Amino acid sequence: MQLEAMYQEVILDHYRNPRNKGLREPYGGEAHHVNPTCGDEVTLRVRLDGEGQDARVADVSYDAMGCSISQASASVMSELIIGSSVKEAMAVGDEFLALMQSRGQSEPDEDVLEDAVAFAGVSRYPARIKCALLAWMAWKDATARALGEAS
Repeated sequence: MQLEAMYQEVILDHYRNPRNKGLREPYGGEAHHVNPTCGDEVTLRVRLDGEGQDARVADVSYDAMGCSISQASASVMSELIIGSSVKEAMAVGDEFLALMQSRGQSEPDEDVLEDAVAFAGVSRYPARIKCALLAWMAWKDATARALGEAS
């Protein structure tokens, strides 16, 4: 139970002190996603340096409304992928998606997910999985748009 309490603290810290919140310019791609189940919303912008899968994620900024899980997840995700290549960031996103689909049955890779392992408990609650994934899906969408504009 001590580990779960630590994970809750990580989520609350990112909710109360969000990283990279506030839409910034310049940006190469933007996406707005809504979770119709609960009404959570996120508008996310991404700026890439370079082209294709080797492009670096130079910046991620967002504006979000919703529950602590969706907002904390946006904060954690932005911190985790800024500075990575698109290919590396997509791999982190895939690892997070696998964690969310595990229903609490898999052991998350802390080396890859860092603070995002705090959402392991969320995977046991199907209604909350979409909250945790909202910003990650918006990031993939915004990145696809940025890559389309770059080529």
